[in-house]
Formats: sequence, C-alpha cells, structure tokens
Amino acid sequence: MTTIWHNPKCGTSRNVLAMLRASGTEPEVVLYLETPPDTATLARVAKAVGGAQALLRTKGTPAAELGLESADDVAILAAMAEHPILINRPVVITPTRTILARPSERALEILEGPLPADFRKEDGKPVA
Repeated sequence: MTTIWHNPKCGTSRNVLAMLRASGTEPEVVLYLETPPDTATLARVAKAVGGAQALLRTKGTPAAELGLESADDVAILAAMAEHPILINRPVVITPTRTILARPSERALEILEGPLPADFRKEDGKPVA
C-alpha cells in the first residue's frame, strides 16, 4: 500500500497525488495536518528522507521562532508532532521506499506505472 502525507492546499502535494493516481496507484491519503503522525513514525520517515532537518518545512511555519533551524532531531520531531505544519510535504511511503516528493518530479522515482503521455501538472506544464 502506498501512502501520501497530503495537504490539499499545496500545489506540489496535489500534483504528486494526481501523478500517483494517473500511474495506476490509489494511495491512502493522510491529511497530516488533521491527523499528525506520532514521533516514532516521524523519526522513521525522517531517517528515510535524510534526517529531521530534511523533513522540516521552514517556509510559512513557526520553525524559526521555535529555534528549529539549528535544533537536534529529537527537538525537531517533537515540534513536528505538536505543530504538523512543520512537516514538509508531500511524503510518499511505499512498501519499499519513502521519499519527500519536492519537487513533484521526485515522485517519478516511485511510481508503479508510467504516466499517460498527455499528463500535465495543474499549471499545464509537463512533468520533466
């Protein structure tokens, strides 16, 4: 089962979800802002994507005011559990791999099938 940590207000997240579906995968969609992952899950995902700093979203979040840009993984993961807006998205979890799909083209690495030749991102651009 493929899972996506999704924020429907995020264009990148919407594009990745559309890519998954267009390639034949109907993922479990986790609205992580409403149902945040626990710290153990966050730790496992952070390890897979290059560490807690890699998973930390700083743009448009309270990361700086919480002092997280130079914090250790334990502090970052605890803050993410409390403030899920700090989790960068979209995260795609498959049985064999976990990726942070930013930019959305990263999702090409884990698609189960090819995208249709006419697939376009929501802005009309083709996937590179």
